[in-house]
Amino acid sequence: MPVSPARKIAYQILLSMESGHGFAVDLLQSPAVSALKDADRRLATELVMGVLRWRGELDFQIERLSGKRVRVFDAEVLTILRMGVYQIMFLERVPKRAVVDDAVELTKAARKRSAGGLVNAVLRKCDPPKHGAMGGDLENLTAESRESVRRAFPAWLLKRWGENAGEFGEMGALRLASASLKTPRTTLRVVDASANMQELQQELQAEGVATTPCQYAETHGLSVESGQVQNTNAYREGRVVIQDEASQLVAGLVQPGPGQRVLDLCAAPGMKAGQLAQMLGAGTLVVCDRSAARLRTMAKLLPQWVPATVRVSTVRLDAAQELPFGAKFDRILLDAPCSGTGTMARNPEIKWRLLPEDITRLAQLQAMMLRKALPALADGGHLVYATCSLEPEENAGVVEKVLSEEPGFRLLTASELALQHPRLIPLFDSQGYFRTRPDQHPMDGFNAAVIVCKGG
Repeated sequence: MPVSPARKIAYQILLSMESGHGFAVDLLQSPAVSALKDADRRLATELVMGVLRWRGELDFQIERLSGKRVRVFDAEVLTILRMGVYQIMFLERVPKRAVVDDAVELTKAARKRSAGGLVNAVLRKCDPPKHGAMGGDLENLTAESRESVRRAFPAWLLKRWGENAGEFGEMGALRLASASLKTPRTTLRVVDASANMQELQQELQAEGVATTPCQYAETHGLSVESGQVQNTNAYREGRVVIQDEASQLVAGLVQPGPGQRVLDLCAAPGMKAGQLAQMLGAGTLVVCDRSAARLRTMAKLLPQWVPATVRVSTVRLDAAQELPFGAKFDRILLDAPCSGTGTMARNPEIKWRLLPEDITRLAQLQAMMLRKALPALADGGHLVYATCSLEPEENAGVVEKVLSEEPGFRLLTASELALQHPRLIPLFDSQGYFRTRPDQHPMDGFNAAVIVCKGG
């Protein structure tokens, strides 16, 4: 009996990710996935993302059911078992018999025929959890379900969040973990700021996509309530792009004005760069990245978003080194490479790749980048330092350390930011940092600081 196309594709993606390279969201955009029927594509996506989100719990159940440690299994067999257990425990509408049969056939196709009996036995012993749904709100979960949430995260990361009482605390850590196990909403940014939002919503609705204005990015952001955006004319024509609301808000903090010079230091893949170009309207935008491949990808995407009155220059550089620019910039965006702990619902593989020492290493790199970027800021200019990390060392820790060494710069205060961005007041803390968290806001977790050059 042939394996279903969705399960076959999901297996191939999950197995390829065992090497630690690539991101699921990118692999799920491959031509092979795009060629699937809508129902198969949705199932493949559900399997890949669900297995990655709940991997720790799945491995616990596999060890319980098999009596063996997961490290003894070949990668192919372990991937098939994870997929099977996930479907039985989380996908109520998928018949268990179909799951078991497909898993056994996948095992044969993977040339692991001798493991077919083991796969069959483990999955037949697996049953849906008796303690109820595992994906609901934390407050409504049973004690057993909360343990499942804990097991779905690396112990060191939950311990780290729990011990940081000022940021999370034990219950805050568990709420954040629970939020990071859920499918994040899809958010659109309307490319043309002058577009009639109501008419666009009606157009999307006619194509089966229901939307509501975003809470904070209401002038250009739409939250998708139902439907497949990729099947709409607005998406195919580039009039809307998929971009998380927090990402939109970070770019909005840059607030470029007509005729200004704007520098985006870590620009690829270009979503924020495109937004900056549209906000700028007229002027100069310099976009940079250290990866030639990512710059080439961005070069294909940017032209459709850049007004004719904006001059765009692309520069390959390492933002941790001395910048090569003679002129200074009125606005700079440093969206620094980071641990990504604010985006684990969207990129669940992060939590399985991240190591405790990575946070210290990344904070050192981010501080180097910020030190190199500040001298390029014109008098009175603004630099937005941002990460999609929730870790204090990568955010306030970096900013405070660098500004203590650079007396010519200061952080904009919460009251100053409130005047410039009144709708975002709930997202600024008392020190003036922009903060979002998936368990508190319907968006990714971002941190940002707006730094001003005192010379102006």
